[in-house]
Amino acid sequence: MLEKDLFEYAVIRVVPRVEREEFLNVGVVLYCAKKRFLQVAFNLDEQRLLAFSPELDIDEVKAYLCAFELICQGAAAGGKIATLPIAERFRWLTATRSTVVQTSRVHPGFCSDPAEMLQRLFMQLVL
Repeated sequence: MLEKDLFEYAVIRVVPRVEREEFLNVGVVLYCAKKRFLQVAFNLDEQRLLAFSPELDIDEVKAYLCAFELICQGAAAGGKIATLPIAERFRWLTATRSTVVQTSRVHPGFCSDPAEMLQRLFMQLVL
């Protein structure tokens, strides 16, 4: 039997008008300390987003999501946040904020393969 490890994840949401609290799920960020795993999966359905909010700046949203990816990777292009230890990067990405790109509360679970779990959650919660 495969050993299961604790993981944490949050859903990434686009909130075009923060004051209305309406959002569309666009991605998932998943962290597993034991496996030293931190990755994000996202998909922007531009037509759906623009139908939801015609004034939304899609390029700005893409830039934010690419920044999530760079921070997860620990890439130099991700800035100072990307140089933090992996747990701190996850906590920073999932901190409560009132911006166009937000995350849900953090949810825990157990899995044997965090990459597979990320894809499963992405399919269930985003696509």
